[in-house]
Amino acid sequence: MANRFQPLETPRLHLEPITPQVARQVAAGDLAGLEAAEGWPHEDTKDAVTLAIKQGHPAGWFITHDGRIIGDCGTHGPVDDNGCVEIGYGLAGPSRRQGFGTEAVLAISEWLLAQPDVRTVRARTVASNVGSRRVLEKARFKMMGAQEDGVVYERCS
Repeated sequence: MANRFQPLETPRLHLEPITPQVARQVAAGDLAGLEAAEGWPHEDTKDAVTLAIKQGHPAGWFITHDGRIIGDCGTHGPVDDNGCVEIGYGLAGPSRRQGFGTEAVLAISEWLLAQPDVRTVRARTVASNVGSRRVLEKARFKMMGAQEDGVVYERCS
């Protein structure tokens, strides 16, 4: 997978790669200079960027709409030996149920699957999170089964 994520565009969204400097800033709780929509950062943002910093991989993308950050998406680590990479994503509460999650996950999974070493994009969600499960299904992921930590979905090249 590329060492740097690329900016991505969808019909309504701009997905901007999170630089290491901005990731450290967000992990520290400093949102200065960022145009955040109501409800962002969401509950998992700080944990996700902190994990990326600790593991030394790109922090992902800010999901922006009308110039404001409404969410974020990234990988949980590098591509494994089988060509699989896992993603995580989240939107601010007021930005949910408008199709933004599907647009973002579709764009990110297509970009990842276009990378030469990626064959599968995986995502997990808790079984009770119907909205997240619907995002994955609309983004052409297939449910692979349930595990202790949730339901596993995959999209293959």
